[in-house]
Amino acid sequence: MTKKTMTLNLTDAEMAALEALSVEKDVSKTAILRQALRLYQVVSGRMQQGEKLFLEDVDSKDKKELVVL
Repeated sequence: MTKKTMTLNLTDAEMAALEALSVEKDVSKTAILRQALRLYQVVSGRMQQGEKLFLEDVDSKDKKELVVL
């Protein structure tokens, strides 16, 4: 697999969030972004098939639809 390099412009808040996730998960920032991209691809594909994405509270079982643009 050929890899490409790109420049990514993030706000201070976005970079802080990326760095925090990287530390929390003990993986590189690149790994976090790759995982986010794969997740977005899966969610987008399922939504194109007419499916919806919900988050459920473990205790109360309340469900909320997650809207992705």
